[in-house]
This record gives sequence, C-alpha cells and structure tokens, in this order.
Amino acid sequence: MANQAIIAKKEEVVNEIADKVKNATSAILFDYRGLTDAEITELRRKLRENESSYKVYKNTLTKRALDKLSINLDNCLEGPSAIAVSDDAIAPIRVLADFAKDHPALELKGGIVDGKVTSLDELKELATVPSKDGLLTMLAAGLMEHVKNVAICLDLHAKNLEEENN
Repeated sequence: MANQAIIAKKEEVVNEIADKVKNATSAILFDYRGLTDAEITELRRKLRENESSYKVYKNTLTKRALDKLSINLDNCLEGPSAIAVSDDAIAPIRVLADFAKDHPALELKGGIVDGKVTSLDELKELATVPSKDGLLTMLAAGLMEHVKNVAICLDLHAKNLEEENN
C-alpha cells in the first residue's frame, strides 16, 4: 500500500498541473530529449522573455491532471514531455517552433490553445502568425495607406478648384 504522504504529494502535483493548464491561454507539450543543459537554459530564458514558462512533470501525473479537466492529449504523453504555459496564446508556440529550427532535438507534440486541443499541424500554423506588435504595425500601415490616399485626393481636388476659380 502506498504511503499517504506520497499520495498527497502526487495529488498536489496533479492539482498544480491542472491549475496551470486551466488558467493558461496556451499549454504546449514538447519533447526536450537531446537538448544540453545550456540549450535548456537558453530555451527557458527565451520563454521567460515572452512571459511563458515550462516545467517537466511525470506523464502519469500530467495525464491525471488532463483527465481531471476532461482533456485528451494521450497521444502527446509518450516519452518525456515538458509543458510550456502562457497567458499569450501564440508566444510559447512561436518560441518553441523557432527554437526547434535551430535545435532539431526539440519536438513539439501538441497542446491546448484557448481551451481547445490543438494538433501539431495547427501548432505549426499558429507559429507563423505575427506577434501582437507585428499585427498592430501591419494594421497601422494599412490605415496610413488610406489616409495618404485621401490626402492626395483632397490635394488634387483643391488644385482643381483653384484652377476653376482662376
């Protein structure tokens, strides 16, 4: 029979995982095998810079936590897995995908984005979405184009009016 203290500690970890996943906008599972300590430190720093974090949990405890939340990611819990969580839906996906380009040992498995189970293909697609600042810059540039065109039209109209009055 298992020791009650061990069972209580495991239940505490299960609750911790469940709370992190439930309160995060995105929770991404990835395989970190083959990364050196220096690479893991670099990854952790990059995630922290993007207001994300990651932690390694036992797959059995992660599965219990996900089952508690009625989330099925069993196919992502094969082999060692780490979970990156963030309040930003795209930031950890982009950081992990960019890091995986330079470090092929890192492998995305799947995750949860905005409460929806997300496949590896969907994660790869989301990784290409520009950052919030990038999207705002694109919006501003698009709006400026219209303002510029209106200014040109008004200038031409003013010049036509001047020619008619002369």
